[in-house]
Amino acid sequence: MMRPERALLPLLLVPVLLTGCGADESGGAASGGAGLDAAARVWGVAPELVYVTEVSGYTVFQESVGEYDDEFVAAYRSEKGAGKFGLFVGRGTMTAESCPEQPLGEVSDQQVTCVHDGDAWYRTAGDSHEYAVPDGGVVIHLIADADKVDRAILRKAAEAVHRPDDAELAALLPATDGAGT
Repeated sequence: MMRPERALLPLLLVPVLLTGCGADESGGAASGGAGLDAAARVWGVAPELVYVTEVSGYTVFQESVGEYDDEFVAAYRSEKGAGKFGLFVGRGTMTAESCPEQPLGEVSDQQVTCVHDGDAWYRTAGDSHEYAVPDGGVVIHLIADADKVDRAILRKAAEAVHRPDDAELAALLPATDGAGT
């Protein structure tokens, strides 16, 4: 179930995430089989909430990775423009019945339109759009301003969402002073 605080998060928090949110508290990069657990502890989230994605032309903003209101968050920005989207992972479900009832970003006062698209839901409301991907008790939200990031980019991000391997975790964690990669 989506809480009201989460409803405002996506569009309001992405600028804050791009300026950092405490991710510098890391003790180093993840390694070994316990890498996911260690990284999740650094971010203050449950390991089952940690997901990543990849889209050509977009990179994760390392300082944005962390926890907000019991969710895992990361901002991805375009390498050649102002486009950015947020990845938010929280516990919950999304069905045909619940999809239009759950607010989409800061536009909680507008009707949410839902279209089932493969394993995900494409959702629109106001100037925002997202792909919501339910996965075993969590929902991964990939949200952006519709005029800055087109649907095709969000769809690619939704299709590429996955649990990170140790190399991806290491790339998300800030490097320690003097440490190599």
